[in-house]
Amino acid sequence: MHLAQLNVALGKDVVDALEMADFVANLDRVNALADTAPGFVWRLQDESGDATSIRAYDDERMIVNLSVWESVEALWGFVYDSGHLEVMRRRREWFERLPTAYLVLWWVPVGHVPTVREAIARLDHLQEHGPTFRAFTFKQRFEPAGLAA
Repeated sequence: MHLAQLNVALGKDVVDALEMADFVANLDRVNALADTAPGFVWRLQDESGDATSIRAYDDERMIVNLSVWESVEALWGFVYDSGHLEVMRRRREWFERLPTAYLVLWWVPVGHVPTVREAIARLDHLQEHGPTFRAFTFKQRFEPAGLAA
């Protein structure tokens, strides 16, 4: 099994606004870090190489990041032990705090490419039921067999 992750963010403005310029300026670097990170499998992207133009919500300020990794540890390493962390620490400059869950993890069969619709359903499940083997978080992980880690 591989690990899928979705995180969503509500921008303080639309992605092409001046207020979001520093965020956009870091996208290529962060995406390159992901693409070459140990355990990286796949990420959602459009023709420009990122996913900022993919509309999953009515609010055009809402962006999605969807990716697949070989393991929770591989994703953790990218998020917290790479140059990604430097940019993530600045997220409040560009994004609003969301009152609901904004990150969800779940297991997918090797070779499966999750859809945005599938990912949002997992995020909704996490919001409605809390962490389960179907939709979980870094804080409360579940193994592919459905057992809490």
